[in-house]
Amino acid sequence: MAKTGRRALTRVAVVTGGHSFDVPNFHGLFRSLHGVDACIQHLDDFASSPPEVRAGYDVVLFYFYIVKPTVPTDDGLEWFQGKPKSALEALGASPQGIVLLHHAILAWPDWDLWKRLVGIDDRAFTYHFDQHVRIEVARPDHSITNGIEAWEMVDETYGMKGADARSEVLLTCKHPKNIPTVAWTRAHGESRVFAFQSGHDNQSWSHPAFREVLRRGILWSARKL
Repeated sequence: MAKTGRRALTRVAVVTGGHSFDVPNFHGLFRSLHGVDACIQHLDDFASSPPEVRAGYDVVLFYFYIVKPTVPTDDGLEWFQGKPKSALEALGASPQGIVLLHHAILAWPDWDLWKRLVGIDDRAFTYHFDQHVRIEVARPDHSITNGIEAWEMVDETYGMKGADARSEVLLTCKHPKNIPTVAWTRAHGESRVFAFQSGHDNQSWSHPAFREVLRRGILWSARKL
């Protein structure tokens, strides 16, 4: 019989910063994801961790909104902030998965690396709270969305351009104030990347379809799905 326990779980560094969030429900979201062992931490913690610790995660999930400076740096920071530019430039050097959740797709608007990672060159946007959106499945044959049906929920929307042609679009939305591509996959070096625009607060986090898509996106990026 196969062993179960923490070693069978997918270890995920959930990297935050630059934006407040509902802490109890955010932790509850990740506790609800079967098979996921999430270590929620600020970018300072991630960037100041030893390289072997960062490399020990199966997936790095970003849920931050850092726009100043518009490009990260290793210079002029307090010692406890580590070297965020170098830590992030190491992404894609191994098959470690990458997940970009909600406002992480907007981070560092002038940084070419983050533009390539997200798959949207021009990330100018508008934002709109508490919008009723209908999420449609564009690729029902993909392992992340297989068996998922269209659903409705309340979320913050971003009015902005969609993912580029190098991305595989999984979820879409026709809301006039929302990005047309809601979830997509792409590659960054050796890494699988899953980007998911949804997820502002517990109005979306608590929806079963949102949770299942996020869970599968994490596992897919880790090459476990």
